[in-house]
Amino acid sequence: MTEATAPAVRASGVGKVFATRTDDVIALTGVDLEVAAGEFVSLIGPSGCGKSTLLRLIADLDGASSGTLEIFGRPAADARRAQDYGMAFQQAGLLPWRTVGANIALPLEVHGVGKAERAARVAELAALVGLTEFVDRYPDQLSGGMQQRVAIARALASRPRLLLMDEPFGALDEMTREYLQGELTRIAAETGAAVVFVTHSIPEAVFLSDRVVVMSPRPGRITDIVTTGFGPLRDERLRESPDYFARVTAVREALHGAPVERANER
Repeated sequence: MTEATAPAVRASGVGKVFATRTDDVIALTGVDLEVAAGEFVSLIGPSGCGKSTLLRLIADLDGASSGTLEIFGRPAADARRAQDYGMAFQQAGLLPWRTVGANIALPLEVHGVGKAERAARVAELAALVGLTEFVDRYPDQLSGGMQQRVAIARALASRPRLLLMDEPFGALDEMTREYLQGELTRIAAETGAAVVFVTHSIPEAVFLSDRVVVMSPRPGRITDIVTTGFGPLRDERLRESPDYFARVTAVREALHGAPVERANER
């Protein structure tokens, strides 16, 4: 299999153990997962199940204790050096002394991209996330949702083939959150990037994803995968469709480990 045909992410038997003074904490065990190029996959599960830990292992921000991880057919460390992925977190993490445009351009500056090419890429990304009129503003002049759009644009600056997102909309109000969910599906479709998205929200995971990966309480492992089958572009009509509600129920039942009706009767 060549790099061009390799999946965006392949995890085989991945485990992670954190050593403490008193005992070892098993965060992940036996995780097997493939994410296809251009696919949107969400990770969902109870707090402490290892969702963010798995994302950090994919990003090579931490090392697995067992198993192997490949990004587009090569080790995670090689993919990090090649800028094969971009990351966005719950907090936008913008530099307050830099404008919107300068924040978006930061990864390009770090990697020595010339001024003219940086300016063109910033303009392209600002348009993609709907912030063309705000490139000269500073973060404290933006709403929380706008700051997250800047963070997404910055994560896409180097044209990564994979976008890793750790609850990027978790701190936003519901109206802004739903708007950005729709924007993210559009951006993912336009860029062709694969996305691995961590969330605690079942409706969010179902709306965004091609597949929803359900994880168990610690030690985290994959217990179920729900395929949505909605296609690449989503709009607000989807939220009212019977298929959407059916998938939300399927993910909820997978998390409970039993049909919701029976779980509620106990």
